[in-house]
Amino acid sequence: METKARKVGRNDPCPCGSGLKYKKCCLDKGRSDFLRLKEKYLQDYTIPLKEKEDIEAIRMAGRLALDTLRLVEEHIRPGIITDEINTLVHDFTIKHGAIPAPLNYRGFPKSVCVSVNEVICHGIPGDRVLKEGDIVNVDVTPILNGYYADTSKTYFVGKPGADAHKLVKVTRECLKAGMDMIHPGSRIGDIGWAIQEHAESNGCSVVREFVGHGVGLDFHEAPQIPHYGQQGKGIVLVPGMVFTIEPMINLGKKGLHILDDNWTAVTNDNSLSAQFEQTILVTENGLESLTPYDLDEPLPNI
Repeated sequence: METKARKVGRNDPCPCGSGLKYKKCCLDKGRSDFLRLKEKYLQDYTIPLKEKEDIEAIRMAGRLALDTLRLVEEHIRPGIITDEINTLVHDFTIKHGAIPAPLNYRGFPKSVCVSVNEVICHGIPGDRVLKEGDIVNVDVTPILNGYYADTSKTYFVGKPGADAHKLVKVTRECLKAGMDMIHPGSRIGDIGWAIQEHAESNGCSVVREFVGHGVGLDFHEAPQIPHYGQQGKGIVLVPGMVFTIEPMINLGKKGLHILDDNWTAVTNDNSLSAQFEQTILVTENGLESLTPYDLDEPLPNI
């Protein structure tokens, strides 16, 4: 016969046998262990582990970021000007009580990064017109009640060609491969190793100069999350870490240069580049995406 276990009260003797009351012993053990770990990671790596209230606030910012991407997706079409995307993102963010983090960040002049075809990242919205067959990455980061969430997707403009279809598929799979490596006890190098392995096995290359990063209390925090690397190397992942994974994958070679605007990064060989990004929380049992979207949805036919 099964019996229902009685819940231990705060003033009951602790089940561990210490002789102390439960509230003075194991009730707060998990909390005290987390605080010690939080202090260590801040001191050793400048990584701010997030508390429950922080996580919920970042999750709320993440919901707004996803709503913003959904709005943009409805308007992606041949003929739209990239500055129109900026207006959509800026107005929607402000309307919902948030601030677009890119605007005036280290002099960046717009509220969103819009990167088309050969542009790897940090594309400045302007008068570029999207054409049939283009790919475009839209990278949004709202600040909601002082908390940041960062996410991006690469979209097809009209019907994709074979190269665009392959690259977007591989890049999305790279994000998934990196996420699959995340659990307490794994290392930062495991994430980059999985991404690099998948990209290069499909004939693509991984951008080295731009990496994922801690996020939540600020736009860019420790640690950096390279999208290449060695398995078993790097800082150990622990619950409470929040960071982005945002692989930038090129169809051609990995080399890049920055345009005269000091922001726009483009491929040296003019090959296509794509990116997908989510904000990730390391949990006790694995991970939670704080900006979740489906990485398995079917891509359009070419």
